[in-house]
Amino acid sequence: MNVPMVSPSRLARQREIIEVVLSHGWEYMRQLLMGGKTDEPDIPPPAVLVNILTDLGPVYIKLGQLLSTRPDLLPPAYIEALSSLQSMVPAVSAEQAEAQIRRFLPQPVEAVFDTVDYQAIAAGSIAQTHRAVLKNGKPIALKVRRPGIEQQVDRDMALIRDIARLMSATQFGQRYNLVDLAEEFADALTAELDFTQEASYTDQLRRNLAQSTWYNPQQLVVPQVYWDLTSPSLLALEWLAGVPLLQARQPGESPPVSSAEVTTLLFRVFFKQYFVDGFFHADPHPGNIFYLQDGRIALLDCGMMGRLDPRSRSTLTELVLAIVNCDAQRCTQLTLQLAEPLQPVNLARLESDYTRLLGRYYGLSLEQLNTAEMFGAILATGLRNHLRWPANIGLFTKSLANLEGAARQFNPEVNLIEEVRPLMADLFRHQLVGDDPLQALLRTALEFRNLSLSSPRQFSFLLDRLSSEQLTWNLSLRGLDDLRRSVDDAANRRSFSTVVGALIIGAAIVTTGRQSAQAQVLAVGLFVAASLLGLWLVYSIWRSGRLR
Repeated sequence: MNVPMVSPSRLARQREIIEVVLSHGWEYMRQLLMGGKTDEPDIPPPAVLVNILTDLGPVYIKLGQLLSTRPDLLPPAYIEALSSLQSMVPAVSAEQAEAQIRRFLPQPVEAVFDTVDYQAIAAGSIAQTHRAVLKNGKPIALKVRRPGIEQQVDRDMALIRDIARLMSATQFGQRYNLVDLAEEFADALTAELDFTQEASYTDQLRRNLAQSTWYNPQQLVVPQVYWDLTSPSLLALEWLAGVPLLQARQPGESPPVSSAEVTTLLFRVFFKQYFVDGFFHADPHPGNIFYLQDGRIALLDCGMMGRLDPRSRSTLTELVLAIVNCDAQRCTQLTLQLAEPLQPVNLARLESDYTRLLGRYYGLSLEQLNTAEMFGAILATGLRNHLRWPANIGLFTKSLANLEGAARQFNPEVNLIEEVRPLMADLFRHQLVGDDPLQALLRTALEFRNLSLSSPRQFSFLLDRLSSEQLTWNLSLRGLDDLRRSVDDAANRRSFSTVVGALIIGAAIVTTGRQSAQAQVLAVGLFVAASLLGLWLVYSIWRSGRLR
């Protein structure tokens, strides 16, 4: 089956993709796009995959960036390589940028700004950022779409969907549910094209982090959104003067606060996002964490955010404790609460794998312990045991890995466990009663009241069914159908064996009597029938794999 073509542009793009993958030696993808066999995919090495995605352009670069946030799907080597795609996109020319800004700005440029720098200060796969100064003298950052990106997204997403459908017939495609994964990617990419959503995310994050007892909110900045200048294709944000976090410590310079204070602030800010708010910045790499001139820390680029529901937050908190305590049994239980089994899970094997995994970290000093790496290994162990993790868990793990990596580069002595330990009591209290203990108490009392009102009626109904002999039990035993089929197969084979034996005995009896022509024909017929049935029985047992 060939990939369906609907326009010459898609055909040209398909040829372009084939040329790129061929130039990098990826034969599997060429065969797939040309309608060849869809065997198990032969994924190129991480560095080659990065080069292929880079050559294919912005949409595929964004695909790589999104895949780099999914350690639940790819091994660590691929996650690390794909993360480098964050800074590999060249900016468009100043003339193109000016045309885009004038096109999407709701007012004339001259009426809004004193100056606009049309040379980009940062470029991504979807948009690039420029500095401008308002008429009142305030500097702002303008994030504008790349020219023609909407058409590129539509065209390339159609091809990606086609590839996912072709691969869905393989075991790999079914295991990772590639069709749904392609739709998930399409939704994420479409959402990133709408800058009003990023603006909403930015406002929500700033409100969430504006108050906390874990850190001083005055030390943290999330840029303000200028909504009157923002549209789906243009985002106007407060300009924050500073440098990326890792550039804050230049030789011979000393920042206003110590490295330990900065990393403690970062960890507490993100712990609040992960475990209290359930709404977190999913890409805190060093380029998105700025050290401002006044010593404050700024979080930038809220285009990719993750969410964790209260149940997931509670389970993840317990999982952190189980990992720290090397409790493989509890890790197994918590994993089954978070992940979806793709087939019956061997619990003994899963627990054994966790025992070996956690044993590698047992006895390590806090300085040697990399918690994000341990979370990644937990996810990989679940995948090997046929578990599918929710996308938000993979996003959480990637966010945690980026955060810990950036913090360690800025302050090598930092340790995540030491940072989270003082917060555990307050964290458990918050998950138990929430921000308003009175409200939690009233909610619990209401649930008990509803239970006390409904229980007598339900108990009375049960007694009525018992006394009238109308009570029926619906019992479902897992694996019972397989057992029934096995018993049926065994009974059928025993019946065939009996028939074969009877035919052989009948043929032998016939041959012992007076040999007439009819008797000889009957005996031969019985022997032939017995032989055919016997051979068919042996062949069926051999096909089942139980001929031992």
